[in-house]
Amino acid sequence: MEIAEEKRFDVSVIAPVFNEAESITPLCNAVREVLDAQGLVWELILVNDGSVDQSGSILDEVATGDKRVKIIHFRRNYGQTAAMMAGIDFASGDIIVAIDADLQNDPADIPKLLMKLEEGFDVCSGWRKDRKDDSIRRNLPSRLANRLISKVSGVNLHDYGCSLKAYRREMVKKVRLYGEMHRFIPIYAAWNGALVTEIPVNHRRRIHGKSNYGLERIVKVLLDLLVVKFLYHYAQKPIYVFGGIGLISMGLSAVLAGYAVFLKIFEDQSFIRTPLPLLVVFTALTGILCILMGLLAEVLMRTWYESQDKRVYEIRATQNVEQRTRT
Repeated sequence: MEIAEEKRFDVSVIAPVFNEAESITPLCNAVREVLDAQGLVWELILVNDGSVDQSGSILDEVATGDKRVKIIHFRRNYGQTAAMMAGIDFASGDIIVAIDADLQNDPADIPKLLMKLEEGFDVCSGWRKDRKDDSIRRNLPSRLANRLISKVSGVNLHDYGCSLKAYRREMVKKVRLYGEMHRFIPIYAAWNGALVTEIPVNHRRRIHGKSNYGLERIVKVLLDLLVVKFLYHYAQKPIYVFGGIGLISMGLSAVLAGYAVFLKIFEDQSFIRTPLPLLVVFTALTGILCILMGLLAEVLMRTWYESQDKRVYEIRATQNVEQRTRT
């Protein structure tokens, strides 16, 4: 679906909402006060992610009183990533700011993020340096996950989980998000040439409602990180992954077969007295299947790019070059 853009704004603030009835009005008031003080043309996009409390009616009431507040109601709960994606799709600002609706992020920090973008950065991420959450259940796992994500991605940030982030419009408009991947937008942006930075931001204890996230989210984040890593390095050449695993498996099969023959000849060990024949067959078949899967992935990748006339590169700018359409 193509979103029509009727008006451009300086800043679009996006906040996913799920059962945050008591926090909506204070959030809107705080965002309004901060951005009006900056003299900015702004919009606040609140995405109701299938709330089952009074959030929906409160959102509509707030939007009636201020046309700069825009509401998107989901039919059901799709998750924070989908809500963030919807907000980005409907955003019209030159700068897009994401923030949580639970009031733990402080809207007063938004100008600090915008100042970093004015310095030339494309993405500025908030860092909850003094995080007001449970030390064992939330903070420790988060620190470990952040270190792993930074190590794997090569984009060093202290706090990927902080929703308070600011992006230049062009850095996020072409990003498509799935699973729990909204936290990885700085990685996507950095891999596409964006300058990424972070600043410490205020973090407040939750006053209303309760957190919707548990420890199981860490597993989802780590699996999504694996997907992100794969897509970035191997989306255009999946045979390198599948074929590599296949060749290793087939090599292992050859080694096991050689060892079985060695035992037969020099140790007079019957084939049926060891599991080696089964392992040889299993690893050989695994190798063949992996290579076939890699070839199939190569065909799917080419179909994906060519059917949608997608390029395998992105151009930042040109000079004295005529724009041409491909035939």
